[in-house]
Amino acid sequence: MRKPDSPRWRFGAATMALATAFAVAACGSNADNSAAPATAGPHSAHAGGSSAPPQPLRAGERFADLKMPEAYTPAPPAGGGTDEYRCQVIDPGLTKAQFLTGTQVMPENLDIAHHAIVYAVRPDKAALVRAQDAKVPGPGWQCFGGTGVKGADVEDDEPGATWVDTWTPGATETLFTQDIGFKLEPGTLIIFQMHYNLLTTDGKPAGPDRSAVRLRLTDGTPQTRELDTFPLDAPTDLPCLPDESGPLCDRAASIADVTKRFGAETGETADRQVEECGQSAPKPGNTQTCDHEVEEPMTLFAGFGHMHWLGRAIKVELNPGKPNAKVVLDVPQFDFDNQRLQKLPSPVDIGPGDTLRVTCTHDAGLRKQLPQLRKLPPRYVVWGDGTSDEMCAGIMTVSPRKS
Repeated sequence: MRKPDSPRWRFGAATMALATAFAVAACGSNADNSAAPATAGPHSAHAGGSSAPPQPLRAGERFADLKMPEAYTPAPPAGGGTDEYRCQVIDPGLTKAQFLTGTQVMPENLDIAHHAIVYAVRPDKAALVRAQDAKVPGPGWQCFGGTGVKGADVEDDEPGATWVDTWTPGATETLFTQDIGFKLEPGTLIIFQMHYNLLTTDGKPAGPDRSAVRLRLTDGTPQTRELDTFPLDAPTDLPCLPDESGPLCDRAASIADVTKRFGAETGETADRQVEECGQSAPKPGNTQTCDHEVEEPMTLFAGFGHMHWLGRAIKVELNPGKPNAKVVLDVPQFDFDNQRLQKLPSPVDIGPGDTLRVTCTHDAGLRKQLPQLRKLPPRYVVWGDGTSDEMCAGIMTVSPRKS
């Protein structure tokens, strides 16, 4: 079973990961807004940005509008493929501790924006991020998976960065109640990761992008609870359909292709997930599950599910098969263009002895229906950072508690 103390999350972020995928949402017992349910339907490449006006400021809150330092024009990576992940560092200029109670990503070039992730980097890791930015020519750096900065990533043994928000087409502002938020210390840096997908350009130049993010900040109170994210992933082992054939219909060949496009760490994910989820061997099929043991007391406030264009459904269950079993996230008709953070009807306390199970269902048949995938060769789909690859990630918004 997977353990949350050392997550190995890839959200194509992400890491979900990535992705990992928010609309107007609220968490806690006094919700300000509710997320609309996901609906089924053909995936359009880009349903829309997050240009909707933010909710009004509440007492003690302020907005910090942050823009990428430079415009960037993406290009296919050297290893091939149609996806690029680019990170840029933004300094919010914090001189005192603040709580992040709302986030709104505002993508500029919707034709190529697949999703975005906002990371908060601890002040003691800021120098590592600055050094990474300085050594790479041009705006930012390539960052498949996480932040791309060793020592300042969510997957490090001692994470130097915290995932705080994700945008996908259709999302607007992520809004929490005022008594919970992500704590940002003075000197915190923001890493803004954009996943650019070039399938929609039909060979034309992608054009530049200079996206922005708006942070909703407040001083908080002694009672304000600090938020964190608890990523839950499961393998993706989706074989080619019976009437499909080709070199990439072989699992090992598909993993080799993912490795070529995104690097060894991403390429190792498929086999690592099988092992960490307690499976002796891959189990090819549409539906995959993984159990994650809860090792520390925490409270669940919300969650969202992230897959790509072949996703059909995702669910997160607490203690399945036991008397206290509860479904804490259920997206029975997944739509990539309508990924929503879903608040729980009421916060749920969990702790050691509890298990969270994530279940994802994909459908390789969608490959023939979606214009973005029709021209691609059939493949055995495994976990990968590209839009033509897949993911299964249930990302829960949690707050640690003492007991």
